[in-house]
Amino acid sequence: MAFNKVDRRSFIKLSAGVAGSLTGSSLLAAQVKTDAPPGAINRPVAAKPSEELWRLGAADLAQLIASRKVSSREVVQAHLDRIEAVNDRVRAIPLVLKDEAIVAADHADRLLDQGTLLGPLHGVPITVKENIDLAGTPTTNGLAAFSDKIASMNAAEVSALTQAGAIPIARTNCPDFSIRWHTSSSRYGRTLNPWNPTVTPGGSSGGEAVALATGMSPLGIGNDLAGSLRYPAMCCGIATLKPGYGRISRSHELPGAIGKQLFGTAGPMARNVRDLRLALPLMAKQNLRDPRWAPVPLLAPPSGRVTVGLCTNPGGLGVDPQVAFGVKTAGDALANAGFVVEEIDLPSVNEAANAWETIILTELREGLWEPMHKFGSPEAITAMELMLAQAGQSDIKSYMKAFESRYRISEQWRTLCQKYPLIIAPVSTLPPFEVGWDTSGEAAIRPMLDSFRLLLAVALLGLPAAVVPVALAGGLPLGVQIIGDQYQELLCLEAAEVIESAVQFKTPIDPRTA
Repeated sequence: MAFNKVDRRSFIKLSAGVAGSLTGSSLLAAQVKTDAPPGAINRPVAAKPSEELWRLGAADLAQLIASRKVSSREVVQAHLDRIEAVNDRVRAIPLVLKDEAIVAADHADRLLDQGTLLGPLHGVPITVKENIDLAGTPTTNGLAAFSDKIASMNAAEVSALTQAGAIPIARTNCPDFSIRWHTSSSRYGRTLNPWNPTVTPGGSSGGEAVALATGMSPLGIGNDLAGSLRYPAMCCGIATLKPGYGRISRSHELPGAIGKQLFGTAGPMARNVRDLRLALPLMAKQNLRDPRWAPVPLLAPPSGRVTVGLCTNPGGLGVDPQVAFGVKTAGDALANAGFVVEEIDLPSVNEAANAWETIILTELREGLWEPMHKFGSPEAITAMELMLAQAGQSDIKSYMKAFESRYRISEQWRTLCQKYPLIIAPVSTLPPFEVGWDTSGEAAIRPMLDSFRLLLAVALLGLPAAVVPVALAGGLPLGVQIIGDQYQELLCLEAAEVIESAVQFKTPIDPRTA
């Protein structure tokens, strides 16, 4: 791999200005300064006609609203119009909060008239996955039976953004009980991948990923227990950040068993890394409802050249050539920006994935199998049954042994991260699978789980990981994971932004046919 001696911070300053840029308008640039976390990139923002506002990211919209170039009402209405125009073609949004959003937008505009700015997301629309509490709306978790389960208050991760001025405009679809790498719910049906409706949009945050990819939302909130942020981001060609354990405050009426408490996290989803940077410090603030929150400041990326470990075939079970090409494309982008990139093998990936399967599938069997049979769709029951069959019948000894493995593997990865603070690797070692593959039988489920080995390993270890798209292959997006050491979210985002700037992957898109 060839290396370029250009300093990586200089490269970011030179190249990031073109990431996420839009063509077709020559309009006035808004010169508005906003607070940003260390390493963030400020770019000029162009005012857009209202019909094009849905194309912009959250940070750009926030600047336009704060500078009075456009009103929050205009921005919210543009996204509501976009939802009306395309949602029936992809079925990502089961609930639109039209009246509430317009009232909130008008209130945001009145506050600006009075000289009050609520925060960095003042008047900016957001969407929220249906397994996250949003006050006054049902937390259905994808289930028709839970349509009357109205949240009395916002989840911590939602409050973090609404307190900064964000306006929820819709809820996004998720599979039954959010247990699946594909998004089809008994409440709302199947969400379609806008790049190709015959392949999965990913799960379980598939509705959120589709809403972002098609311009129905500029910023969303999802969560990740086994890749539920990262896999939909890859499938739909958007960006996301799975924060490390303890970084994001989140809250639930029922937090789940120990594995879910340790491995699960909320996180932002967006079309560009700049918007992830904007959301992260807001979501990383303490909320007393989450005892897992860690009082660790966001750590600025280290100065000097960072060594990146690149792995195309984690676990050694095989990788699709197009996926491997995508990972190498990301590595080349980092090398050209001044990072040192070395190809490596990752320790104990398969053992880590096996430990995740033992822990989480044991908990699902004990805690969710009966509710799934009672409330879930036949399709969701089949998907879960096939997953549980892969773990076999576990007992308390195997459950304890899996946690012992987690501790030992964590030690190995902490040592690895001392030499390689960043790791570039596949999200999945296979491209997005065809709809129905995960319910087609045991012959398919094992290869599917094997393709997700690193998704599961990173979840088990509680490490941060960003995802950005790197290429189109056969008309479908390919993405990479940028994995960091504990509490190194900003370093992950710095590398993700370099890759994004080099690749210039474009969204939002109009939904496409097969």
